[in-house]
Amino acid sequence: MRTQIQRRTYGSAGLLIALLAISAGLALVRPNFLTVANGVNLIRQISINGILAVGVTYVLLTGGVDLSLGSLVALAGVVAAHCAHPGQAPVVTPVLAGVAVGAACGAASGAVVTRGKVAPFVVTLGMMTVARGLALVLSGGRPVSNLSREFTWMGSGDIAGLPYPALILAAVAVASHIVLQKMRLGRYLYAVGGNERAALASGIDAAAIKLFAYTVCGGLAGLAGVVLASRITTGQPNAGVGYELDAIAAAVIGGTSLAGGVGGVGGAILGALLMGVINNGLDLLNVSSYYQQIVKGLIIVGAVLLDRRQGEAS
Repeated sequence: MRTQIQRRTYGSAGLLIALLAISAGLALVRPNFLTVANGVNLIRQISINGILAVGVTYVLLTGGVDLSLGSLVALAGVVAAHCAHPGQAPVVTPVLAGVAVGAACGAASGAVVTRGKVAPFVVTLGMMTVARGLALVLSGGRPVSNLSREFTWMGSGDIAGLPYPALILAAVAVASHIVLQKMRLGRYLYAVGGNERAALASGIDAAAIKLFAYTVCGGLAGLAGVVLASRITTGQPNAGVGYELDAIAAAVIGGTSLAGGVGGVGGAILGALLMGVINNGLDLLNVSSYYQQIVKGLIIVGAVLLDRRQGEAS
């Protein structure tokens, strides 16, 4: 256990050094990288992937995976947009609606995984298709627009200069850190992912813990969808394509193991920051979006290889 903790500490330190080195290099090549405007834009971009990365960390800790995140972002955004027309309801209504639909989809995936004994990859792949289809049906295949100013402010506004999405990410990260590191429920998540048979022998209800993880993951995907819809001022049924890969890559880069039982919120946030800085830097360097996809794919493969090496070393 001490070896794993030390490896995670060194890995986080190395990730932070890499983040600082890349940022310094971009600042030298593109001085506008360090401008306030770019910094605010970078934080807004990172916030959505950060929320998703924190959410998928819960599932990865149990040894599972969730491939439906991007579709849940689209579905939650469409549902929230339908509830966010001017004068229709208080701003809290679309927020709760988006989070609720995401949590419900996550709970459905978790129920099939735990009760139906179906592989998480297959279940969440199916949910990815179902949620995307629901988003298209509810929206008629068109963006849902005419959203209230109060709702769109959540994605574009700020408090004391800090973008509201960043504050939402900070609240999610702090709450999740407390759950995972300070509460019994968090210890159960690590126990189930580390050795499910031992967890069952010690009296832990592994099925309930996994169901909780998928529900939280879905709920946070719903929250990310609400923030995205607020930011782009429409509920886009085609939004969120590929977001699940970005989130999983961020979590794995941050030290969360695909095998379960190892990881945390801090690493997921650092991973999201690193990916966000790389994407932002490529934009500033005017690198074609085609090449950016190649770079992103290499990062994902590299993260999986790193996770495999760390698993073999432990």
